[in-house]
Amino acid sequence: MKILMVSEDLPGSQVGGLGKHVVTLSNALLEAGHEVDILGRSDRFHEDSAREIGFKGRLLPGFGFSRPGWKETQLGFFNPVKRPWFARNIARALLQRADRYDVVHYHGHLPMAGRYVPAHVNFVQTRHDQGSECVIHVRFKENHVCTALDARDCAACIHPLPNTLRRSVSGMAVRRYRAETATSFARHKTIFVSDFLRRAFLRAVPDADLSRASVIHNFISYPYLKARAAAAGEVQAGKVLLVGRLDAGKGFGEFLAQVQGWLPAHARVRIVGDGPQRAQLEQRFAGPQVEFLGWQPYDEVIRMSARSHVLVIPSVWEEPCGTTVLEALALGKQCLALARGGTPELAAYQYYAGQLQLAETMPRLVERLAEALQRPPVTVALPAAFPMDVGNALPRILDVYEA
Repeated sequence: MKILMVSEDLPGSQVGGLGKHVVTLSNALLEAGHEVDILGRSDRFHEDSAREIGFKGRLLPGFGFSRPGWKETQLGFFNPVKRPWFARNIARALLQRADRYDVVHYHGHLPMAGRYVPAHVNFVQTRHDQGSECVIHVRFKENHVCTALDARDCAACIHPLPNTLRRSVSGMAVRRYRAETATSFARHKTIFVSDFLRRAFLRAVPDADLSRASVIHNFISYPYLKARAAAAGEVQAGKVLLVGRLDAGKGFGEFLAQVQGWLPAHARVRIVGDGPQRAQLEQRFAGPQVEFLGWQPYDEVIRMSARSHVLVIPSVWEEPCGTTVLEALALGKQCLALARGGTPELAAYQYYAGQLQLAETMPRLVERLAEALQRPPVTVALPAAFPMDVGNALPRILDVYEA
């Protein structure tokens, strides 16, 4: 098949989870004999972009994504025109090339893009976050999971004290956003990376037609991970690893505040990642037992993961389908996380009972961590295959393409 991947997250010097997903899938399709190009942002493109992101095929500049002056923050409401405008630009760019491909597969943050793609185009999109119904993509507000369904309540995410006008305009923007997304889902095929995401959209838009939707969990490159697994003697007892962007919702601050006084003397917590909260958290919590390492190359992250005693994913928002959890499970590591979002679905991929330990609260998660650190690290012989290796996901994705 000839496949065009499309994402506004690519190219880039530091690629997040969504971008890694696209590159992993694209490379696997290439290795399986398909022709794959990636269409991305022209304002980030340079001649070495494909190599920079680890893509073995051709990366094409397709659309600019620099932010014009919408002034949403200054005005204090979500603009009903802004996101459809970006979505239309992406649709216009992919339609210029769509007739050269058997399928166009979009991975991004504008789910209404399919609203601007004609029904005759074999268009598929993967939904990676809660942006199907939430304009800020995370359903997280004021340090808590947001359960509001009234579109006017979304105004509080753009202004701390929205008045009636701001609530009304923001409500219009969110209702349009959700309606156009529902139209896209009804017209074209959609892959949700967890059943949690599918159910979350139906909670906000109960009458949505999701008859063309599928659920396929995130995947990893298992041969890559297996080749970098640690031998039993290389695992460092007491080493705790946290990986992710240091911002609201990821739970690093909540975890570090809770873990004080609970760590045994031999324990060391290493935090890999960067973000807006790093300086504040490092100033408050860095010390003999807590080390901030900043952003690290993916190879180094996997090396540290394989040699750690325990991995902790402290997200307090509802992770849709954490690739970090899947990587930990595939490496045979014990992994602790909160029982939120799509994370409980990933317990299906444990090698042994209790490998993925889910806690309802942060205090309980820290208690379980302290218990785990009192025991020797668990080591297992890695099997020949892992269910959510990208190679195992390919047949299901190809079925969606051909449907």
